[in-house]
Amino acid sequence: MLSTWVRRASGRAGQRIFSQVVNAEPKGVGRRLCGIQLPEEMSAEELSKELQREQEESLKRPAEGNGDLGEDGHLDKRLKQSPSKESLTDVKKFPKRKVVLLMAYSGKGYHGMQRNVGSSQFKTIEDELVTALVKSGCIPENHGADMKKMSFQRCARTDKGVSAAGQIVSLKLWLIDGILDKINSHLPSQMKVLGLKRVTGGFNSKNKCDARTYSYMMPTIAFAPKELDVLDNGFRMDEGTLQMVNRLLCRFKGTHNFHNYTSQKGPRDPSARRYIMEMECGKPFVRQGLEFAVIQVKGQSFMMHQIRKMIGLVIAVVKGYATVNIQDRSWGEEKVDIPKVPGLGLVLEKVHFEKYDKRFGGDGVHEPLDWTQEADKIAAFKEEHIYPTIVQTELEEKSMLNWMKTLPIHDFEATATGLQEHKGRTVEEDDDDDDGHGSD
Repeated sequence: MLSTWVRRASGRAGQRIFSQVVNAEPKGVGRRLCGIQLPEEMSAEELSKELQREQEESLKRPAEGNGDLGEDGHLDKRLKQSPSKESLTDVKKFPKRKVVLLMAYSGKGYHGMQRNVGSSQFKTIEDELVTALVKSGCIPENHGADMKKMSFQRCARTDKGVSAAGQIVSLKLWLIDGILDKINSHLPSQMKVLGLKRVTGGFNSKNKCDARTYSYMMPTIAFAPKELDVLDNGFRMDEGTLQMVNRLLCRFKGTHNFHNYTSQKGPRDPSARRYIMEMECGKPFVRQGLEFAVIQVKGQSFMMHQIRKMIGLVIAVVKGYATVNIQDRSWGEEKVDIPKVPGLGLVLEKVHFEKYDKRFGGDGVHEPLDWTQEADKIAAFKEEHIYPTIVQTELEEKSMLNWMKTLPIHDFEATATGLQEHKGRTVEEDDDDDDGHGSD
């Protein structure tokens, strides 16, 4: 190699060429050549050719670390691959832009949405997504290990077992050709990216979200009189019961103090006040011989377990375990015992960005974050992956029936006055979206 036998520079021309190469790209070559001396009998032309060969050889050397995935399927943070000549070309070829991805997934078998880098014990939705982004060439490997490098932000941190038909994540990635097909080719069948749109550089999917809509699919046997707490496939909810359910759900609309519907929030904590825009139970329908109904709720934001406790309290009233006035009591300062329905059946349906769309949706550069064109894809995914999973799991595991057996344990009349201490959680953590933003 040049560095083993060069001793000093020959003439001003050689000195000038040497100086140019030292300061040239790639910088690694220049740094390695800084300490070498030039041959005594080498002309300026020969020196130029030799230094050029040294530079070309450095580009061909294999990068340190193979960048493989670890045994648990996570990206190994310790292995950092230097950009090859081919990868540098790809970076220049495809622009890196801030985008949002529309995601749908069945949450069964996953420990929620949020990724826990370095933990292989619990598999999450984001583990699958990040791996697919790296394999498809949308992001470099080191962004998979440190998601802040791609400005990644989820709109809602759905909990263990919770599904989504309209989850939104924002991030920076390379807009490669056929990007959606390539990402989806590396995702499991129960997960899919259904859409992509450009957004402003400072867009944050969580902070820019105006409201979220969730649905809860459940067997109507939950609204049967308590003496019928058995899995009776022949049970059908009558119109009178449906109207009673909707009267109770409607009372949640507006702004209330929901400190009793989450954990570790005091009644005087301002962040416990939440605004509910819509809440209604739809007409029942039959799947595999069992009758189901879907409750839909739209709110500005939800605290951990809030939706599931709202539905749990309504079921307790309809079945006769609690009186109607328990709702009013639950919004006061006293502590009220409220049951929480199972996570199975909870689906993030849609996230809303009305303010963002009004400001940027018609600026000629960015699109409004409206997914009307993807509606058929969303509906098809729910019919193929989300609804069948909920129905089959309910028939096999009887999660609602088992939960109903715990209702007599709750003492709905017992109260504990005074403030609940707000321990161990920051306001930001509690403001994260429902069942949401935390584990059961």
